[in-house]
Amino acid sequence: MKKTIIAILLFGCIAIQCSAQEKVNNFVPGSDFRDMIQLGVKLGANYSSIYNVEGMQFNTDPRFGLATGVFVAIPMSKLFGFQPEILISQKGFHATGELLGNKYEFIRTTTFADIPLMISFKPTRSLNLLAGSQYSYLISEHDAFSSGSITLEQETEFKNADVRRNNVSFSCGLDYDLNHFVISFRSGWDISSNKGDGSASSPRYKNAWYQGTLGYRLVNN
Repeated sequence: MKKTIIAILLFGCIAIQCSAQEKVNNFVPGSDFRDMIQLGVKLGANYSSIYNVEGMQFNTDPRFGLATGVFVAIPMSKLFGFQPEILISQKGFHATGELLGNKYEFIRTTTFADIPLMISFKPTRSLNLLAGSQYSYLISEHDAFSSGSITLEQETEFKNADVRRNNVSFSCGLDYDLNHFVISFRSGWDISSNKGDGSASSPRYKNAWYQGTLGYRLVNN
């Protein structure tokens, strides 16, 4: 699954780069491209934390993480469109809490393959408003314990927790177009929690995040 996701991202980037050589001359600054298919790449950051925590004495602070990937804007009309994306997205949090009777402090970093599927409303040639669902697949999860009296047994409890690898989220935001460049802001909330079968005692939660990216787009006639 991981190799498939990475291969899709690489293929998307190569396709966009090849398209750039042929299509870039068709892009005229200041023109209205709302009724054209647009391909692009984006790079930025997430500012994420968690909510709906099921765990006693579990306090969190947000963290920054990488967000990068590809997108395609498909027009349904001049005002409405469909915009799927494929992103590699880091989320996480800094936490203090108690597990099996002992206090701990740690940083959790999760890396997801995020696939937002959003409907866009384009009231002007520069502004796009987007909202929709998002599917996420957990690629990796890393816990770094920085202090506290946590034991090897308790650390193993975290690592062996039955987490959910497939999540569904709600995402919304806006894109602001500046010729080739796209400034994007997103906000998202998990609908499903991170727990699997509920057998482990490590904290249960849902992810929430803000995302800001700078994209570069191409237009196909």
